[in-house]
Amino acid sequence: MALEHANDTTFDSLISDGITLVDFWASWCGPCRMFGPIFESTSEKTSDAKFVKFEIDEANRRTPAKYGIRSIPSILAFKNGELIEARTGVMDEDTLLMWIEELKG
Repeated sequence: MALEHANDTTFDSLISDGITLVDFWASWCGPCRMFGPIFESTSEKTSDAKFVKFEIDEANRRTPAKYGIRSIPSILAFKNGELIEARTGVMDEDTLLMWIEELKG
């Protein structure tokens, strides 16, 4: 499934349906730059979840504040718009795929 990009305005509509993983990241964050290609590659290998990237910056502070994002990368899992789990830090592709399987169950 294609990777989508969210901001404070589009966030709620992008997480409203099915399982959605949101990667909260910043361009200045080294671990975020390491995880970005893994997140994107995984998004191309599964149709079981939607993948959304949310860059935390000056213009997009409302959503990270709402979900208490204090460390990045933070990956939040939503099911039909409801937060069901959050993880922080870099994951490899296998771990990410296993997490999606757990979320489906």
